[in-house]
Amino acid sequence: MALYRDFTSQEQIDEQYRIDVIETDFLESITRHADRGAATRDALPHRLGLRYGPTRDENLDFFPAARPGAPLFVFIHGGYWHAPNSSLDFSLVAAAPASAGIATAVVNYSLAPKVTIDEITRQNRAAIAWLVSNADELGIDASRIVVAGHSAGGQQVAQLMLTDWEGDYGLPADTIHAGVAISGLFDLEPFPYSWLAPRLLFTHETVVRESPLRHVRPVPGTLLLTYGAQETAEFARQTAEFFDAWQAAGNRGEVFQVEGAAHMRAFEGYGDPASDLWRRTAELFG
Repeated sequence: MALYRDFTSQEQIDEQYRIDVIETDFLESITRHADRGAATRDALPHRLGLRYGPTRDENLDFFPAARPGAPLFVFIHGGYWHAPNSSLDFSLVAAAPASAGIATAVVNYSLAPKVTIDEITRQNRAAIAWLVSNADELGIDASRIVVAGHSAGGQQVAQLMLTDWEGDYGLPADTIHAGVAISGLFDLEPFPYSWLAPRLLFTHETVVRESPLRHVRPVPGTLLLTYGAQETAEFARQTAEFFDAWQAAGNRGEVFQVEGAAHMRAFEGYGDPASDLWRRTAELFG
């Protein structure tokens, strides 16, 4: 009997999604990200650990632009909502924006099983609201915020794009000017049958609430969807299905592959001002 789509076992699902097993250079990628992040912090002015919420985990790293009134690039890291990643591991993403005079915020959030995915989404929404509220002090243009995220961070980007900013936060409906979801996870239904189950403690209600695919509606803003050309078929399918739903709702968007990239390299273009990923993202700021 199928557990999800045509998958009949946890092993089959894990073969598509468990990156630490799929990619033989997984640990090397983590080290590379940390090293490039440290080099980026050495090169750019920054403020670490700015508190955007009441809990210890609700903080972000901010890389200001050279001039006030700059657009803001926000990055949300992945890790399947539970891996012990830190914003410091992703500082590299500030390099390309800095070259274009754009500020960057790299967001930290609490991780499962300490919190639910619902709480992770709440925290990332709170981070955006805090950035908007503190735009003048940070020297950013709150009307030009582009949010990108990788893997679980891609799921968070979709949830942020679908947030009722006006009704829930009293902010403009187009608070998120545009988004970039990289290797995103838009349908959470396979994960209760995966290696993640004991870590994330899924319920049916959580899967429904936190699957952006189930909540697509007309919203302001453009969404870019991308994934590495060397990723598994499931990452490609998740992106394609969400893009179809996004377009069917009348929303603006585009889908493309990051050539030559597997999962752990799919977002690294943000460390290179000449990359196709950054070129496409930079165009979103208008």
